[in-house]
Amino acid sequence: MEKTKRLITLLLAVLCALALCVPAFAADVTVITDMKTDCLVDASGSCQITQTVTIDIAGTEDTIELPLAANAKKISVAGYKYKKTTQDGYTVLVLSSNGGFSGSRTFTILYTISGLVTEQDKIQTLTLPLLAAALSVALSFRMRFWNIGAEGQILAGGIAASYFALFCYDMMPGWLLLIIMFLAAAVAGALWGALPAVFKAKWNTNETLFTLMLNYVALGLVKYLEAGPWKKPGGYPKIEDVARLPKLFGVHIGWLITIALVILVAVYLRRSKHGYEAAVVGESPDTARYAGMNVGRVLVRTMLFAGAIAGIAGFMQVSGADYTLHEGTAGGVGFTAITVAWLAQLNPWGMVVVAAFLALLDKGANRIHTTFGVPATASDVLTGLILFFMLGCEFFINYRLVFRKGAKGRG
Repeated sequence: MEKTKRLITLLLAVLCALALCVPAFAADVTVITDMKTDCLVDASGSCQITQTVTIDIAGTEDTIELPLAANAKKISVAGYKYKKTTQDGYTVLVLSSNGGFSGSRTFTILYTISGLVTEQDKIQTLTLPLLAAALSVALSFRMRFWNIGAEGQILAGGIAASYFALFCYDMMPGWLLLIIMFLAAAVAGALWGALPAVFKAKWNTNETLFTLMLNYVALGLVKYLEAGPWKKPGGYPKIEDVARLPKLFGVHIGWLITIALVILVAVYLRRSKHGYEAAVVGESPDTARYAGMNVGRVLVRTMLFAGAIAGIAGFMQVSGADYTLHEGTAGGVGFTAITVAWLAQLNPWGMVVVAAFLALLDKGANRIHTTFGVPATASDVLTGLILFFMLGCEFFINYRLVFRKGAKGRG
């Protein structure tokens, strides 16, 4: 019954958030009513694309924008002037004419791209680190240790993995290098996560501030490496192919690692003694001490595990997605993971759905931004509204309002 209530709550939260967002997006916009794309792949792997787009244009505008592949080349549009710009990772074709646009227009666009990266690929590569970071956050939140430092732990793992990718790639076989990068990232993330737990256990420091500040320490370290020991023209160098994760079904094999982590965390939280101890410590540290548990040891042990998972997320970003280390390697994933963990009620299986949903929102926001001019932050607004309604509904699940008549005055 409780699970049914929570599911209904999440659905109501999504519907309420959508209902509030619809009026904001109801203004007159340019709408793509039909799009047909044909692709002919040549021997070099390039794709010659003929794209026919029918557009209904509201009002009179001097320019309209069409999203293309990020690496589009050799663009031609018959009868219209155009220029190519980049917005939020997308290539945008801006069409213009001497007069204003109105009514309906059909454009035939020819362009060539090398490498076919689909929206599904982008959604998957965002979902994987987001899900891994959410698993990390869930472990600490289960014992009421408010870890806001997943961002720093991801960067710590990325730094460790990058070191071996940049300086040891020619000393060992590729499979061994990837294993060492994986282990190095896990160890670095674990140590970064355990540091605030040690201070919490010894001196009862505030873990929220401690983990938050460590994010900036990790970011500063990345900037130092970029400007100092690892400096290269144009920023960090790309890692060699031998240090990159191979692909399976079009996506790097980090998705297999992430599935394994989901299963591992689910078993740890629900079926292991250590997971039970973490839950008891979260509910009541005094009860845990009375039962003979070493609260400090539980804190450090759980944060070692949580930090290791976040470090692995950093490894997957460096070796599977970005192929380099930079300031945006974490990309806000550590903070968004908190939302994922809360929306899923710290359930690892629920996090799979929520992480995919938020990744879809994020990429969809970029697309509607380039197509319709809606701000790219629309997904953040929608995510915040969903979380707000979710927490509000959660209050009414856990508590019941009772209205009582005022006490009568004594005569």
